[in-house]
Formats: sequence, C-alpha cells, structure tokens
Amino acid sequence: MVKVLVGLVVIVLLGVAGFTWITLHWSYAEGERAGFVQKLSKKGFVCKTWEGEMAMVTMPGTVAEKFYFTVPTDAVAVKLNANVGKRMALHYQQHKWIPTSCFGETEYFVTDVRVME
Repeated sequence: MVKVLVGLVVIVLLGVAGFTWITLHWSYAEGERAGFVQKLSKKGFVCKTWEGEMAMVTMPGTVAEKFYFTVPTDAVAVKLNANVGKRMALHYQQHKWIPTSCFGETEYFVTDVRVME
C-alpha cells in the first residue's frame, strides 16, 4: 500500500514538473509592444521576479493602455532599468497556464529591449 502511494506521489510530481517545463518553454504567442516603461521592480517573498509596467500611448492626449510584464533574466532587467522613462520596444513571449507565480506574476515574458529614438 505504501509503495503504491509513493508511486502515485512520484507520478503526480513528475507530471506537474513536466507540465511546468512545457509551459515555460512553449510560447503561445510572441511579438513587440512599444511605449514608456514606468515601473520595474524585483518582487516576491520567496521567488524574486522582475515585474514591470509599460504605458502604451497611441496618440498624445489619449488614455494610455498599460502592459504588465515579467522579465525572466537579470541582463534584460539591467537594460530596462538603464532606460526607464524612454520610449522602448519590448519583445515578449506569452506563456499560458504557468501553474505558479514563482516564475512571474504575468504571462508576458520580455526577452529583449530596443530603445526607440
């Protein structure tokens, strides 16, 4: 009975680990969004992740749409921090169904930054 229970626990853990790996490595969508990064901070109690907010303004005088994103690597976060307040294009990948917020609070993961003149 104990062996069956341990086997089931191992199977469930392997299933969750496999599902998590697939959601992190398979991109549902990817693209670029341009705007002004307003906020970038490292957040979390146990799992520290870079979380940011970008205002996307289509025309002066209109209400800005906010784009919330996660930065998975410190190198991209350093580049973003150096250019906060400037107009930037963020290349992102969208990852659906990530089972925990330990990898990021949003499903949009920024992989590259380009400062726009």
